[in-house]
Amino acid sequence: MRALIQRVTQARVEIEGATVGEIGPGVLILICAMQGDTEAQADKLAAKITKLRIFKDDEGRMNRSVADIGGAALVVSQFTLAADTSRGNRPGFSSAAAPELGESLYEYFAAQMQAQGIPVATGRFGADMAVSLTNDGPVTIWLDTDA
Repeated sequence: MRALIQRVTQARVEIEGATVGEIGPGVLILICAMQGDTEAQADKLAAKITKLRIFKDDEGRMNRSVADIGGAALVVSQFTLAADTSRGNRPGFSSAAAPELGESLYEYFAAQMQAQGIPVATGRFGADMAVSLTNDGPVTIWLDTDA
């Protein structure tokens, strides 16, 4: 699985002008299931993100996790993280998981974040979404369970 994590002061996702998910301080997680991914990769990624120390401590150092600060997660599916741009100018997405598996792993991942005590809001798999955020720092981190 691939994820792009952004430390945020707030984030929300809208579909057709209606807010479907919104958080205050925490992380916006753009996530993509890849071919061959299983729940084991989702478990690994959720555990890593929950413990990732990207929030400032009292001395201003990145030394606290989203769990430590009582933050939330906005989880948004984004198959374009599977983009292959190695040939030509049009990205290919053949390495992304099939939609059924992708949706299942997306929902499973969000549930695993919640199970670890992180309040979770989500977008809607496969929908045309408008995501807005205030990136804090900015801090943006790429994670890939295959790396």
